[in-house]
Amino acid sequence: MSSTWLTTRAWLLMLPLLVVMISVIGWPLIDTVGLSFTDAKLVGTEGNFVGIDNYVKMISGSNFQRTLVTTAWFAIVSVAAEMVIGVLAALLLNQQFRGRTALRALMILPWALPTVVNATLWRLIYNPEYGALNAALTQLGLLEAYRSWLGEPGTALAALIVADCWKNFPLVALIALAALQAVPRDITAASLVDGAGAFARFRFVILPYLAGPLMVALVLRTIEAFKVFDIIWVMTRGGPANSTRTLSILVYQEAFSFQRAGSGASLALIVTLLVTLLAAGYAALVRRTAGSAA
Repeated sequence: MSSTWLTTRAWLLMLPLLVVMISVIGWPLIDTVGLSFTDAKLVGTEGNFVGIDNYVKMISGSNFQRTLVTTAWFAIVSVAAEMVIGVLAALLLNQQFRGRTALRALMILPWALPTVVNATLWRLIYNPEYGALNAALTQLGLLEAYRSWLGEPGTALAALIVADCWKNFPLVALIALAALQAVPRDITAASLVDGAGAFARFRFVILPYLAGPLMVALVLRTIEAFKVFDIIWVMTRGGPANSTRTLSILVYQEAFSFQRAGSGASLALIVTLLVTLLAAGYAALVRRTAGSAA
């Protein structure tokens, strides 16, 4: 059987999927690109052609710049915390102790919960009147009076980062735990015989096996955190005083709350471009990791 026929048959088998992708993704994307060059409203007239004015206004606007900083800060801090907590949890669960299997199953629970459920639970925990966090801190003497953790600009973003970390650190832990299974037991035993301490064993024996999987987890979580929407929308809707507004929420507000479909489309494409750049960085890092492993 010729290679030409094999290639043709492969394309024919993929044709239904390609048709669905073009219909579901391709055409809406093209329509969004065209819409971004107009001043169209969400309801009403189609709008007039304005060129790149929408893009210039969005990028140069103070709202976009402040929101970009908030998004970057949320992504950096939450992902860094998730990586550290995830690796520590994986190291703990890799040890032999009674109840390890049950603890592994319980660790998956936060990640398995729907994001809306997770956000609602944390909103109740942070409640300024009957929240569990206020009750615990006041009873321990660490807080004099109940606080509105999600209602104060100085604490709202930090509270969201904690909720996001609790939701997503199990993913990092699972990836790290799977990588730990590949660490040869004889090498670990030899390092113990040589008198290597816990940090030295982690640095020189365990970390080389974790580097590749953790790089994948790092970049995937960074991309997800950069385009976060649901957990923030449920808990704060971008408030108070826009202190927790991310780029995805800004897109929603621009297109649906303010009914500016044209500028909302341009902002959505800007966010798509930023996420694409992160994805390209992810591909480059994976290729570099694979090349160094080879």
